[in-house]
Amino acid sequence: MYILGISAFYHDSAAALIKDETIIGAAQEERFTRKKHDSEFPINAIKYCLEEANINFSQVDAISFYDKPFLKFERLLETYIAEAPKGLKSFLMAIPVWLKEKLFLKHTIIKLLAEEFDIDKKLIESKILFTEHHQSHGASAFFPSPFEDAAVLTLDGVGEWATTSLWHGKSNTMEAVSEIRFPHSLGLLYSAFTYYTGFKVNSGEYKIMGLAPYGQPKYVDLIKEHLIDIKPDGSFKLNMDYFNYASGLTMTSSKFHNLFGGPPREAESEVSQKEMDLARSVQDITEEVVILIAKHAQKTTKSKNLCLAGGVALNCVANGKLLREKIFDKIWIQPAAGDAGGALGAALSAYYQHFNKPRTINPNDNMQGSYLGTKSSENEIIGDFSKYNAVYKKYEETEFYEILANELANEKVIGWHSGRMEFGPRALGGRSIIGDARSQKMQSIMNLKIKYRESFRPFAPSVLAEDVSEYFEHYSESPYMLLVADIQPDKRIPMTKEQEELFGIEKLKISRSTLPAITHVDYSARIQTVHKETNPRYYNLIKNFKEKTGSSVIVNTSFNVRGEPIVCTAEDSYKCFMRTEMDILVVENYILYKTDQPNFSDKEKWQETFKLD
Repeated sequence: MYILGISAFYHDSAAALIKDETIIGAAQEERFTRKKHDSEFPINAIKYCLEEANINFSQVDAISFYDKPFLKFERLLETYIAEAPKGLKSFLMAIPVWLKEKLFLKHTIIKLLAEEFDIDKKLIESKILFTEHHQSHGASAFFPSPFEDAAVLTLDGVGEWATTSLWHGKSNTMEAVSEIRFPHSLGLLYSAFTYYTGFKVNSGEYKIMGLAPYGQPKYVDLIKEHLIDIKPDGSFKLNMDYFNYASGLTMTSSKFHNLFGGPPREAESEVSQKEMDLARSVQDITEEVVILIAKHAQKTTKSKNLCLAGGVALNCVANGKLLREKIFDKIWIQPAAGDAGGALGAALSAYYQHFNKPRTINPNDNMQGSYLGTKSSENEIIGDFSKYNAVYKKYEETEFYEILANELANEKVIGWHSGRMEFGPRALGGRSIIGDARSQKMQSIMNLKIKYRESFRPFAPSVLAEDVSEYFEHYSESPYMLLVADIQPDKRIPMTKEQEELFGIEKLKISRSTLPAITHVDYSARIQTVHKETNPRYYNLIKNFKEKTGSSVIVNTSFNVRGEPIVCTAEDSYKCFMRTEMDILVVENYILYKTDQPNFSDKEKWQETFKLD
């Protein structure tokens, strides 16, 4: 049975195709259109999934959409009625779009698919299913997990009504236990602070997480007194007088601005200590709520295992603290925890819950390392290189790894394009930019000359799975880069009294460990454990680096620059390579050196677009 899952029309549109219990392919639309967080209907992603399965559209047995538009419209109407006459401008902007398109989403989907694949509309209509938003998230977390029984928590901005939901997963079923409803939302609280500190909602939340260690939790009491009422079981209510997202066009209200001493920070302006302290404060609140909810989930379900999904599940700092609390024996987090993962969840929910198919438990999980996207063929690679007269050479395996281990040890920055593209927001050694984690200069070089992003942003380590506890206070797998842990004490460099008293970005200048490129200012790191079973090429690269240097840790950041999606094709990789200060590009077994390449005409103009103040 082939089931196609689709998420679309909000942000991070995606498609996923399963064949019975096997995930054949899954990808975000942004990777094909090159439009970050693309919300359009994922035609390109659907085509890729069908090509990966080597089937035509008529062979798809069911099409499952990741939320229910009528319920979402009900929430929209009820909210506007409750808030009236406030929010009239927002109402007048939203309703025409709903009446024209979103309210008749089923017909829109049928029309788009029928036109693209030349299929009878009635045939498509007979195959379409709709899954509730949080059910899709929950299904994406539980069904691929290695657990027969688990508590399932989904936390995000909002689906139809739910913003936080608890499920109990057993075998091929998920039973709803409880939920928190809009407008009370942990995800939207975090997004409100993202907006107020001058970053972009739905994409800048991870910047708040990265900024938090530079700050102090000065505003925690103020937030608890005025913005959020947290109960012992983790349930909460927001004081909507301070927020504007329910019916307005901004996240925060003038009352919020007055409470924190002024208007939101202007985008791209200097980040002050105030923003750092706000980031730390909302991060601390988030961690407190997540841990309380998890305790309630364990008490309610009596399960030893926890599955997480939804945008808040991408908060790897909170995830790491949750793991260390030992509320559950094991935690598994969907690597595509945001809306893109809803496409996969919709397909899996249809298979197990709608069609009531039996579920086989894979002790290593069923995500295949999240390497579920496209792979570049030999002909595609050569064809893409020829467009730019690129100079390249193909190497045999043994020589290939030895060369790259030497280059990494010499502090070269490498664009690594290998195997299938990752599904989800994290680069996991399929489309990564890599470097030597021991390098003092690597973090600043990657941020300012390659990623063109804020200097405070930390980088993640990739480490051989068997060596993780040698470097980090972490003793389990973390293949999807969704858990943060501290550097082992023997790898840390103690700070002087003067250094400890530094504030803000000044902390960035202090080396904190023998792996400075991946050590954040609080001695933490977002860990990816690399496994031979799921990514043998990436594993072999790091293993060769270890043999050369004695270190099995390298820097891994996504192969893109600020404002662009992660690269998909060899052409995308070459263009990104040539527009930045990367030294070497690797595409499968082809190695390209920057110094050998012909002039790239649009480099300076393109770089100016991403230049930071």
